[in-house]
Amino acid sequence: MLVSRTKGLKRAFTLIEVMVVVAVTATLISILLPALAGAREAGRAAACLSNLRQINTCLQAYAGDFKGQAPPGAADISANLRRWHGSRASASGTFAANGGSLSEYLAGSSVGVRECPTFAPVLHDSAFTGFERSCGGYGYNNAFLGVVRARAGASPNQVMNTDWPIVTDRTGSLLVRFASPASTIAFADTAFADTAAGAGVIEYSFVEPRFWPDIAGARADPSHHFRHHASVRGGAAAGSASTAWLDGHVSSERRTFTWSSGLYGEPAADPLTGWTGGSDDNALFDYD
Repeated sequence: MLVSRTKGLKRAFTLIEVMVVVAVTATLISILLPALAGAREAGRAAACLSNLRQINTCLQAYAGDFKGQAPPGAADISANLRRWHGSRASASGTFAANGGSLSEYLAGSSVGVRECPTFAPVLHDSAFTGFERSCGGYGYNNAFLGVVRARAGASPNQVMNTDWPIVTDRTGSLLVRFASPASTIAFADTAFADTAAGAGVIEYSFVEPRFWPDIAGARADPSHHFRHHASVRGGAAAGSASTAWLDGHVSSERRTFTWSSGLYGEPAADPLTGWTGGSDDNALFDYD
């Protein structure tokens, strides 16, 4: 009786079959990686919104303790030692997360609340020492909430307004002055364009209005940072910015306009800063 020589032998993959499997696997990975990256960024964006909601809650708690006044954003700015998020020993030093108007309120929150996860690579860039370190990539509507202004003329949401001088920066405005809290920005993702920074942006403590309320018709440099679902380092088109509103709700906002004075210099790639909203005025920042 003849016995097959192949009996009992296991069949192996051929080289062609292995190459096909590798090619299919590589194709699947290339398809899935962008989706996975998008899912990770969606998670970071959601965490950022949660952070801003908690920071905004701290603002409301402060107002409850101080007869309805918002916290000062940079008390005694001439000394340049304090911000809403912290303080420093000298004007050339780095801010620590204590001594600010909201530091005590933020102390009860988790450490992660103080830092936007999408902005973390910029905050921890070892080649850059920091500018307003401890704001964590978040900024405050200091131009109107963080100071007390005199009503000297027309509404500041008009482009050609008269001056609205600061009475004091040691206390914030009364919240009741803001007629539309649901459409008034309190905090937001922020950064400032800087050619010297590796990512083209640095952390910045304030979300600036479109026009300076102190100087009629003078436009501010933008700091609202539309970083989510966009590459902070790669210069991709601006994505969305987590934004907290004075009534307590949070949302993701798209950039509708940007501008540069040229004073600070623009990085080669889009710094992703600008403003949201349909009208070119201060309507999302001021009292009226």
